[in-house]
Amino acid sequence: MPVDLSEFDHPSWLTAAGTGIGYALILAVLTLAMFIVPWLVFSAL
Repeated sequence: MPVDLSEFDHPSWLTAAGTGIGYALILAVLTLAMFIVPWLVFSAL
């Protein structure tokens, strides 16, 4: 059964992927700022 991938060419898929990547990036930055940086500061004391 051939799969038609042309339905994924719509700009909404690019928007959805960008939203997911943006949320992941923000989550990574907040995790770094709220947990990793304080842990490094307190472990250096």
